[in-house]
Amino acid sequence: MVLTTDFGLQDPYVGVMKGVVLGINPGVQIIDLTHQIRPQNVAQASFVLGSSHRFFPPGAIHVVVVDPGVGTDRNALLLLTPHGRFLAPDNGVLSHVLRDYLDEPPGQSGEINVPASLTAYRLTNPKYWLHPVSRTFHGRDVFAPAAAHLSLGVHPDDLGEPVKRLSWLPSPLPGRLGNLIQGQVIDVDHFGNLVTNVPAPMLEGFSGVDVKIQGRVIHGLSPTFHGGPEAPGDGLVALVGSYGYLEAAVRDGSAAMLLGADISEPVEVTLHA
Repeated sequence: MVLTTDFGLQDPYVGVMKGVVLGINPGVQIIDLTHQIRPQNVAQASFVLGSSHRFFPPGAIHVVVVDPGVGTDRNALLLLTPHGRFLAPDNGVLSHVLRDYLDEPPGQSGEINVPASLTAYRLTNPKYWLHPVSRTFHGRDVFAPAAAHLSLGVHPDDLGEPVKRLSWLPSPLPGRLGNLIQGQVIDVDHFGNLVTNVPAPMLEGFSGVDVKIQGRVIHGLSPTFHGGPEAPGDGLVALVGSYGYLEAAVRDGSAAMLLGADISEPVEVTLHA
């Protein structure tokens, strides 16, 4: 079972969720993907989850609690895919997972049909919840117990009823006009690396690239975070990171701090033939 939340590590919320899971299935293995998603940042959670879930076994159960609408009439979901089972609020947090199964991911927020190769359920059976159900902690009272019962072999049909539509939150896509790519920062990791939405294939086949962020131009791509002797004195480099996207980094430092950049910061990439 893999947990992803915006709960942080200071409060007991993550520990309590694990306690609920282990109280139902003491033998389950629990892995933390991250609990450092920025508070209520559904888009960041969607990207991190979508970029990471395929590194787990296909039968893994992912519990995703980044839930600004907790206690409202938003649905609690179970999504079944060939690369994992996902319990999450229906607020778009599963969009980056879903887009792998869409021929043309929509560019606008809204609802989409569940892809034909997937199955989704609305968690409606209170038999598999904790009671009383708090209006502010569905991670503990709905998602964790439902996931634990699923890990014990409870059939998805017993957890709820099938649904045909899911909330969709589009990822910002880079645009290209001639030799210029317009993108943006979509994540800032613990090291201060600026992860952009420019995928590696957009950079292939060119003799060089220039990356511009916050008025600073980085010439060429580095193979590593170290950058080598040609890196500028402050160690600022551009490279393709482990997500498969263009990143800006600082050797032994933070690109976010050096450039004063954050999520949504515009990025320009000039391609050289």
